[in-house]
Amino acid sequence: MRMRVAATALSGAVALSAFVVPVAAQAASGPSAKARLGSFSAKSVSAGHAANSARTVRPKTGIGTITFSKGVVNGGKDIVLGTTTNKSVTATYTATSSSGVALTEAFLWQGTDPSSTDTITGALGTDDDPVCTESTTQTGVYSCKAVFNIHAATDLKNNGVAGTWKLALGGYDLNASASFDDNVGTGKIKKASKLTADATPEPVKKGKTITVTGKLTRADWNTGKYTGYASRKVQLQFRKKGSNTYTTLKTITAGTGGALKTTTKATVDGYYRYSFATNATTGATTAAGDYVDVR
Repeated sequence: MRMRVAATALSGAVALSAFVVPVAAQAASGPSAKARLGSFSAKSVSAGHAANSARTVRPKTGIGTITFSKGVVNGGKDIVLGTTTNKSVTATYTATSSSGVALTEAFLWQGTDPSSTDTITGALGTDDDPVCTESTTQTGVYSCKAVFNIHAATDLKNNGVAGTWKLALGGYDLNASASFDDNVGTGKIKKASKLTADATPEPVKKGKTITVTGKLTRADWNTGKYTGYASRKVQLQFRKKGSNTYTTLKTITAGTGGALKTTTKATVDGYYRYSFATNATTGATTAAGDYVDVR
């Protein structure tokens, strides 16, 4: 871990003669983000207990003056990642302090207590410090933006699970006092899914039975592969030739290894596909339509 001296406050040329901030020596992702988050949180906890030794509950903000609010991750949209997806995710928030804001740090994390690496099950950090700009009409109110460059193949391998991640924010005011809030907002990081569909026979006589097979899979960040996603509801849909609209014919459940199979009656020329809606851990997906000629 290297030490960096902050020369100026974010709002302008306010010198901080002895303001040092611990920063991870490498990009903040995976285990390094976990250690960085624990270090920042523990620093605030330690300062808070020193100020009030009778306090038994972990303070969120230490002795610093900064409060954090209005945290939004990825514009409120799900973050859906495949096995090799590289995605830049923006988090926005407000930092407020009567003593000014010199620097903030941002993390996405899972677990029960960010002050110990033992209780952090997943952590993602930013490569660069967030950018904060002071309001021109409200002194001490800063609009901030943090960018998480997430590389699924490395950052999520054995680091956290799909679902809800919390936005943790830390910062230093112009008196070099640390503040921390472990849950300013939340974001959904989900696994990407895939679907296939194959309708047979082709062509088919009108009124005869068509069998539609397929498979539902989703990303496994630990193995780097897509694996079968069983016991999930999937819709069989049909689009008539010349139309732009699909209608749902029935809903079935994916079997072992994500296998899909059902039948329907052939009536007119058109396209058959499977569609899977999003859930708490997995993104939505739709198979390409498979055309059947009805004669």
